Amino acid sequence: MDNLCKDESITTFPVEKPDSGDTASDAPLSLEPILAVALPPWKRVMDIIGALLGLVLFSPLFILSVCLIKKLSPGPVFFKQWRTGYLGTPFLIWKFRSMHHNADSRLHSQQIIDEVKNDLILKKVEQDPRIFPFGRFLRSTCIDELPQLINVLKGEMSLVGPRPELPYAVDAFQRWHCARFDVPPGMTGLWQINGKNSTTFTEMIRYDIEYGKQLSFTTELKILLLTIPAILKQARESVRNQRGE
Repeated sequence: MDNLCKDESITTFPVEKPDSGDTASDAPLSLEPILAVALPPWKRVMDIIGALLGLVLFSPLFILSVCLIKKLSPGPVFFKQWRTGYLGTPFLIWKFRSMHHNADSRLHSQQIIDEVKNDLILKKVEQDPRIFPFGRFLRSTCIDELPQLINVLKGEMSLVGPRPELPYAVDAFQRWHCARFDVPPGMTGLWQINGKNSTTFTEMIRYDIEYGKQLSFTTELKILLLTIPAILKQARESVRNQRGE
């Protein structure tokens, strides 16, 4: 299926080569940077300061997680995966690996596509056999996502924004869904603090688009402050689900 978010016949115009000997790309230049939300300078400053502080403060947790993953599950410590980011740009996201090395992802990818196409509630599989025991703790506490502070430092992500989407999920998007790419993807966001695993796909998209429209320093701080209570609530729910309560 063609990716509606990258329809160049609508959003692009040709680039003329310069007369000088300098080389230029033959690829069309996208109009999306002109049409997207203008990002205020304070957002990038906040991201850099926040990511640096996070890497320093959570460094003991980083070291402990690396040691436990190496001990409990053979394979690489980090998991890297292509995601769709700001203005539809692909990038490699970093996470602590929570699944067995070379785990089959076909069932998960089909679940994601079904959720997008049928507007289902977005939930994680609690008893997923691909996840090793410590990996479940990493996921329920969101510790597995801490390496994304590296993505924030590189400018591929922000501290706050829509979650970076998987490319095969984007292929199933409707045109209006693509407005979520008008702001950089984030480690946390409006969706995460508003029910995350109890919302439908459409509700998530609406939260993402609303965030882009309400972008402000105050909103950013509010989302960051409400993220920790949201993570604690998610961890409690995950424990209850695993116990079958």
